[in-house]
Amino acid sequence: MIEPFAAVEVIAAKRDRNELSDAQIDWVISAYTRGVVADEQMSALLMAILLNGMTSREISRWTQAMIDSGSRLEWSGLNRPTADKHSTGGVGDKITLPLAPLVAACGGAVPQLSGRGLGHTGGTLDKLESIPGWRAELTNEEMLKVLRDCGAVICAAGSGLAPADKKLYALRDVTATVEAIPLIASSIMSKKIAEGTAALILDVKTGNGAFMRDPKEASILARTMVELGESAGVTTRALVTAMDVPLGLTVGNALEVRESVEVLAGGGPADVVELTLILAREMISAAGIVGKDPEVALKDGSAMDVWRRMIKAQGGDPDGELPWAKERHQIFATTSGRMVGMNAMKVGVAAWRLGAGRSRQGEKVQAGAGIELHAKPGHEITTGQLLMSLHTDEPERFAGALEILDGSVTIVPDGEVKRLPLIVERIQV
Repeated sequence: MIEPFAAVEVIAAKRDRNELSDAQIDWVISAYTRGVVADEQMSALLMAILLNGMTSREISRWTQAMIDSGSRLEWSGLNRPTADKHSTGGVGDKITLPLAPLVAACGGAVPQLSGRGLGHTGGTLDKLESIPGWRAELTNEEMLKVLRDCGAVICAAGSGLAPADKKLYALRDVTATVEAIPLIASSIMSKKIAEGTAALILDVKTGNGAFMRDPKEASILARTMVELGESAGVTTRALVTAMDVPLGLTVGNALEVRESVEVLAGGGPADVVELTLILAREMISAAGIVGKDPEVALKDGSAMDVWRRMIKAQGGDPDGELPWAKERHQIFATTSGRMVGMNAMKVGVAAWRLGAGRSRQGEKVQAGAGIELHAKPGHEITTGQLLMSLHTDEPERFAGALEILDGSVTIVPDGEVKRLPLIVERIQV
């Protein structure tokens, strides 16, 4: 087969700040997926995109080319409207766990294809795998059955869904090109559009614990993704939400599952409950779901019923004992005053160092590792008060976690808590 382009031509065009044509984009994605374009050539192109950007047309075509590299899922046989949520990742962000069964309890179908954690942000699949017997890998037929029987499914994306993105994501991670907005937007939206949901709500995190620390950058990313979704026929909205402080009171896999179950039982931390309800209402509105109010579904136990059926349908034991780590270290306050700040990034990195996350793809995580927070910004603190409990199976990990947590909490005699609002911005086109 004679290739219509040479990789060096495409690289040079973007290096020189030119727009890539539709044909160039279609070819380079296809050729890279087929192994015709080498990793070092695609690495050069990714860096050129990071430095020189892409137009809206280029991003849209790049996204479509990644969708076309694989298959698309089809949910038209379901008797209820489909809706999904995607978060760009944060610290203690366990919202998917209570959200999917909650929206299902309100009359929606939630096909939630999730991922694993890398670095300081946790992965939904890693969290759920702390439940005895639960499995992430489902065939398309199994996925559809769980969705029909339960109204929600949370599982891994199959290898046939946007395979170009899988290759590109791994390459971006080792070439310092993860932060490029066109690449983030196309990576997320290619998978979500291929997933086949009718409505999509994007939770774009901002603050020191997010990949997009600057709210303005987060807004640009959110708007780009909304435009991509809408142009592909998916009703898409975005919320830019705060990630300057961890969500809830737990960071780590089994710890976050416990907290999610508390929310489904009608309790749980106020910020987790509030964001879960906000996102549920956005999903219900965008998909045109007519049913129960989310707050009622949390209180009457119907969301918990869906959770239990969903976990059981995927081989898990909803009554199974969640693992605890073997070792614990507690951190106490050395001064009195008001806690006015907590660095989410430091808490996330500390949990990762304790074994809750991985530093490379395929590395095993500890189900019980992580951090419990016993106080958050706004609380009055007294000397000797318990602030955090650190959990790990390997006590030699405590030193690294304590090192990064040094200075993570700010306590002053009389200070004002300066925080981002939970919802920074709402974007709908």
